[in-house]
Amino acid sequence: MPSFPTHRPRRLRQNGPLRQVMADVRLHPDMLIQPVFVSADDQLHEVASMPGVRQWPVNAALEAIGRWRDAGLKQFLLFGVTPTERKDATGSYAHDPEAPVNRLMAQVKAAGLDALLYADLCLCEYTDHGHCGALTAPAHANDDRAVDNDATLALLGQLAVAQACAGADVVAPSGMMDGQVAAIRAALDAAGFHHLPIMSYSVKYASNFYGPFRDAGQGGMAFGDRKGYQMDYRRGREWREELASDLEQGADMVMVKPAATYLDIIYQVRQACSVPVAAYHVSGEYAMLHAAAQRGWVDLQAAAMETTLAIKRAGADLIVTYFAPELVKWLAGGDDKVTG
Repeated sequence: MPSFPTHRPRRLRQNGPLRQVMADVRLHPDMLIQPVFVSADDQLHEVASMPGVRQWPVNAALEAIGRWRDAGLKQFLLFGVTPTERKDATGSYAHDPEAPVNRLMAQVKAAGLDALLYADLCLCEYTDHGHCGALTAPAHANDDRAVDNDATLALLGQLAVAQACAGADVVAPSGMMDGQVAAIRAALDAAGFHHLPIMSYSVKYASNFYGPFRDAGQGGMAFGDRKGYQMDYRRGREWREELASDLEQGADMVMVKPAATYLDIIYQVRQACSVPVAAYHVSGEYAMLHAAAQRGWVDLQAAAMETTLAIKRAGADLIVTYFAPELVKWLAGGDDKVTG
């Protein structure tokens, strides 16, 4: 006779209902944040590299948020899609009350929709060069210009106030500028928005999985890359300094981006702090699952659910995901693709 209890783990996973009640990692719609690309155009546009993702005109986005909210999805992260003619060196259109994100937030609040709006707080969507802030002047014509960190901080503070005035519930600085949380907190407090939380993209890597997002937001770079201010994925301990800095400056929530390829980082960040931790399942990670499903290599629903549960299991309290509307439907369905 064996001296250990044979078959015990298998007894607890022999059928769907038993697996469901035994699961110790669970998803709920309240954990999910849906990214929304809001356009100044009056036509809805599909994003070819991200099946199911659209650039929404303001009125259509308002209607979509209402539908999603009725289905149980409560949180939305808003990105602007800026016409080329409105882009400039400092992203000034971002502050305009008529910019799409600002218009949408005002309309959501005016309509009384019970939705939580996160405003992405970065300038790359609005600058003509595609970088996340103002640029330094080159010493001579052949120099690559770099982002001027300190000049950008003032711009981010102005943008945070503009977003707060438009109706943001949370501002989400994503540009990885040193000192951005402190500058934004000071600007918000000076304008009377002491209550407004900051969700900082504290641990954001210079990832190869952002390509489809740049299609969706039309925020590609005219030159260079963002490796000088986003984190190097070859460094496994650098996140500690970035996280500590943002927390010291007053971040109310922090984010790890990307998510599925950085589960180890999510786990470590969750262990290292007590504030809510968000993780962003980014565009390339989303597109890969769709591409595999289109070839019949994976079941999209099962693979998306497994991936999202892995992000939750690693320690994320909130998950930004383009699958959010589908996940809400699948969770309501309760079939074995959800329970595993």
